[in-house]
This record gives sequence, C-alpha cells and structure tokens, in this order.
Amino acid sequence: MSGRNSPALLVPPSAVPERRDVDPGLAGRVRRARVERGLTQLELADGHCSKEYVSQIERGKTRPTAETISWLAEKLGVDSLYLERGVISGDYARGEALVAKAEELIAAKKHREAIEVLAGFAACEVPELQFRALLAEGWGRMYEGQLEEAVALLERAQALAEEPPFGPVDQAEVLFRLGCCRYKLSSIGAAIGDFDLALRRADASGQPCFRLRADVLGWRARCHRRQRDWESARDDIQRALELAEALDDPELEANTLFQGSLVAEREGHWPLARRLAERAHELYEQLGDDVNVGRQLNNLGGFEFLLGNTERAVERMQQALELARRIGSTPDAAQALCSLAEVELSTSDNELAERHTREALVLLDGRDDFIDVAGTAELRLGKSLVAQGRLDEAAAAFDAAEKTFMRMQSASHLAAVWTAQGELAAARGDMTEAVACYRHAAESLQDFHF
Repeated sequence: MSGRNSPALLVPPSAVPERRDVDPGLAGRVRRARVERGLTQLELADGHCSKEYVSQIERGKTRPTAETISWLAEKLGVDSLYLERGVISGDYARGEALVAKAEELIAAKKHREAIEVLAGFAACEVPELQFRALLAEGWGRMYEGQLEEAVALLERAQALAEEPPFGPVDQAEVLFRLGCCRYKLSSIGAAIGDFDLALRRADASGQPCFRLRADVLGWRARCHRRQRDWESARDDIQRALELAEALDDPELEANTLFQGSLVAEREGHWPLARRLAERAHELYEQLGDDVNVGRQLNNLGGFEFLLGNTERAVERMQQALELARRIGSTPDAAQALCSLAEVELSTSDNELAERHTREALVLLDGRDDFIDVAGTAELRLGKSLVAQGRLDEAAAAFDAAEKTFMRMQSASHLAAVWTAQGELAAARGDMTEAVACYRHAAESLQDFHF
C-alpha cells in the first residue's frame, strides 16, 4: 500500500481567524466567575465599560474583544485563556504539546506510539485541539488496522469541522481521511464520494491546498484502479504529480510515482512500471522512509518477475522481507511472502510456496485493512495445494479467497479465483465445471456475456 503516509498540513491554532460569533461558553464562564466573587455587573464593569455591556456578554449577545477579555480575567482573578476557551493556560499548553507530539509521530509513521501519546490527551473545550487530536488518532488507528475506530473518530472530527472556527479546508481534510478509511474497508463508492467532496470543499476555500489536493487525487486513483478505470486513475496520478513537482515535495512525488507504477503494471507496461518504481524507491531512500522502501523493493521484485528476471525478482523480494521484519511491519512481511510464493509456484517449488502463504496468513490475522494481501495468500495457497494433488484442501483455500475478494468488490481479483477454480475442476476431470468457471472469470472482465 502507499499513498498518504503523513497527514496533510493542519491549520495551526495561530492561523485560525479570531471568532467574532457569539460564544455561549464564554458568557457562562464570565457570569459564573462574577457570581463566585460576589460582584454585581456594575461592580465588574467598574468604569471600564457599562453595566449593560457586561449584561450583553453574560447573555451571549456580544463577543468581547481580546483586550476586554484580558481585562475581565484580571478583574475576576482568572486566566484569560480560561474565559476565552474554558481551559487554563497550563492545561492548554500540555494538551497542545501532546497533540503536536502525536502529529510528529504520525509524520514519522510511528502510528502506535502516536495513539499511546494521545491516550494522555484530556478532553477540553478548545475545538482546534480536539480537532487536531481526532485527526491524528484517526489516522494512526487507520494505519494500525483499527478501521471502524478510525471512522468513528474522524466522524467526530467531521461534526466539529462543520462549526466555527473551522472552514472548507478543515472539512476537506476530514473527508479525505474518511475516504482513505473507506477505501481500506473496500467501500469504494463511498470513498470516491468522500474524495470528490473533499476536492469540492478545497475549491470552495479559495486556497491552493496543493498538498491536500495531491493526496486526495493519489488515493482516488487507487479507487479507480480497483474499479479498473485506468484512464481516470492515470488522470488523477498525472494531476497529483504536477502538484508534487510544483511543491518540490519528494515524499508526495514518491507516493504518486508509486501509484503510477501500479497502474502501469496493470495495463501491461512493465518496463514503465519498473522505471517509476525505481524512481520512487530512490526518493524513499533519500527520505529515510523504510516502510515504503520495503514496499518498493517488493514491487520491483514483482516487475522483475514479470519481465522474466526471476533471480533478480527473488533478490528484491527477500530484501523487502528482511526489511519488513527488521522494522516490525507484519503486513509488509506478509506481502513479501506472498510475492515469493508466486515465484515459487512458477518454479514448481510448491511446498515452499505453501509454507510462505500460510506464514503470510498468520501475520495478517485480524488485519482487515490488508484483505487484498490475505486473499492473494489464500489464492496462492490453493494453487500450491493443487500442484501437490491435495485438491480438497485447495478447494477450501479457493473458497476462502473468493469470500475475501467479494469483500473487496474487485472484478480482477475474483476473476483470478474463478480461473483457479476452473483449473481445480479440470484437475478433478470435471470439464463442464471447469468451462463454467472460466466463462465466469472471462465475463467478469468484459462488457459482454457469452
């Protein structure tokens, strides 16, 4: 996988325009502090303003200026930040430090650590901090495979973003992240809807939002690829690449080249796919991004295999496996094992292919965000079992792969399973069933039916 590997730029609190709408929370805090100190509205006004003005503040009819808030805080003996946002300065500083640390960890792809840091973040009345915390935790949980929890957090952020002081860019950011979660949940139509709306909100903001737009386009290209809409996928990738180059952002460029290589491979342009992946690999190495270095090594191994360079393919895949194990990325280790199994099947090393696919399935247990890899492992396990003459076990593996790929809504993956089931039927001597499976596979990839 790839694409978005660090969050789009958040709007820091300092960049959010001061709210001029009425804040009922501030009104209640002023009134509560005044009553606790036994002051009348006239005594609180104390010549600085009129009693009527204090009354309007306490009834939420007007919003005092920053200068007046500071004056009221001094008069009432409270922190001005408490009056304005419902939190004392020390609490705000601690909360902001936790959120900033979590954002740094997310950018470094240390998602589990970011989630642990945010466990110490106490709920506060500062919308900007709540928003940033929800975005960071939602993104971290998505990459840890906790997709339902991620969606719930991001939906809370989405509700916050519909109210001041947030605007279209914040709404677009949340929609983007929700789209990523829904893509990983294989809700492809919903994901495309989120990405489309995110781009419209970005347009409505009147701001460039180049990084956010590029990320949205890169992930939407994944959806188009899943739907075999190569033209739309290429268009999104090209637009994202132009934005990356305009920003001179090597990470964004690498992410986009990664996606471009996958589209080129699916269209049969294997030398182009390898060139794009090699460039992405170089950029990831320069960035010190071990996760994506490993993923590119695995993909490069696949492209070498397609080009007939089996020895080089195995070398690349083994490098990817070693790196994934070293950095503790079990899904990437599973992906590399599946890739090695494909090569092993081609060389009739069927027992080793079986061992590698079973190991991959153990590593992927509970990771619903990698069902494409799990389905591939089940498919290749079935093929290794057919080659060993263990046909009943193979049938069970193919059935499992079919169920997995049904969840993905991917015609090409399902066609691969049905083709394998046809081969199984042929091995059993049931040519009628074999032909039916082959026809089913062919029809799934065509606009016509036999």
